[in-house]
Amino acid sequence: MDDFKQMYDEVNNCIRCGTRLILKEDREHKERPHCPNCGWIYYKNPIPASACVVINNKNELLLVKRKLAPHAGEWALPSGYIELWQSPEECAVAELEEETGLVGEIVSFIDFYTGYSPIYLRTLSFGFLMKEVGGILQAGDDALEAVFYNQEELPDICFWSHQHFLRKINYIK
Repeated sequence: MDDFKQMYDEVNNCIRCGTRLILKEDREHKERPHCPNCGWIYYKNPIPASACVVINNKNELLLVKRKLAPHAGEWALPSGYIELWQSPEECAVAELEEETGLVGEIVSFIDFYTGYSPIYLRTLSFGFLMKEVGGILQAGDDALEAVFYNQEELPDICFWSHQHFLRKINYIK
């Protein structure tokens, strides 16, 4: 239970009225930060993200070298956190273009993955198989590089969720 309380260590004040929050049991019998003034309750939930699996006609996988933490300088699928106004699919299409310059369409949903995040504690990631329909391959947004890799020469992929999506489609073991 002490570990549970630690996840709220940095949650101090109500975002509605600014009153100091108190940790108490809610109607579900779970301890959460509550505002004693306005009644607002802080819920710490997984952050949703989408990842793009793009394989070209040479069976090469599109990867980006990350510019920012976590895992700056390491290789990953084009991906990002879902904005409030986006569906997981809309996020995937937007992230592909932002990070690689490529315009894509979703072919199919691969799977979801829940895992640890060094920034947000937990994430809920959605993987999509996509096809390139336009654009020009170039690193953008928070990517240092955007490259199609031959299956036999793949670098290490830094996120467990991305590895999971590639295993689900039998691209890696």
